[in-house]
Amino acid sequence: MTDIDPTVRRLADELEGAWARMDLLDGTLTARDGGLPMATAQAVEAELVRRRRAAGHRTAGLKVGFANRAMWRILKLDTLIWAHMYDDTVHLTGGARRRHSLAGRRWPKIEVEIVFKLSKPIGPDTGDAAAVLSSVEWVALGFEINDCVYPDWKYQPADLVAAYGLHTALIVGAPRAIAPGDVDALAEFTVTIAQNGTVVESGAGRNSLKNPALCLGELAAALSRQSLTPPLAAGDLVSTGSLTPAPLIHAGETWTAEADRLGLPPLVAEFWA
Repeated sequence: MTDIDPTVRRLADELEGAWARMDLLDGTLTARDGGLPMATAQAVEAELVRRRRAAGHRTAGLKVGFANRAMWRILKLDTLIWAHMYDDTVHLTGGARRRHSLAGRRWPKIEVEIVFKLSKPIGPDTGDAAAVLSSVEWVALGFEINDCVYPDWKYQPADLVAAYGLHTALIVGAPRAIAPGDVDALAEFTVTIAQNGTVVESGAGRNSLKNPALCLGELAAALSRQSLTPPLAAGDLVSTGSLTPAPLIHAGETWTAEADRLGLPPLVAEFWA
């Protein structure tokens, strides 16, 4: 096994332990002396992936964060960020209502996202939504469930990457095959999220880099410029960033996401302790 940088090993140990116990760290990693360069955060995430695989888990794909160009200059990013999802964190509902336990979670939040499953690697035309979608098998609505080991849900992008991307689960609704009109539909659809039948947030496909297909293309392009995460491949799932603000969720609640123009059924999840 390749030697692991001691700083990367130490941070991976700290985050792995905090995540297992859902203990709060005393602050963000980026606020410590020396900060946390994005390259180090990505190396920590890669080490946590290695450990999960060594424990017998498979990676299922990638989740995306900061899919909003307006934030990149403020946060000193040159692209979006990503982290891995796993066979025990991705839950395919097949369209059925999903019951999901929040046991062990501290203060989970829910995000509505577009999820793609790839049929083949993405070609070089990553800025062409139609070309990107030619590599996609299906599209679905998803609930990304995140939790946080940083106080008050405050962190910088590198903190997010290092801490599993804050990913705890992805609940995937009923998928449908990609259709010819999806380039426009993905750019123009709107979505609502309801708590116990009351709509609490709304959003739109354009909130994910103007089109979730372009978000997928941006991810493919970003992966080609680094070496820690392999390129996207057939069978990978990609969750393309939150379309709405992310409210806190609690046991005993039922959450529903509904989108127009996409021909997808509502996604419903019940949460319990």
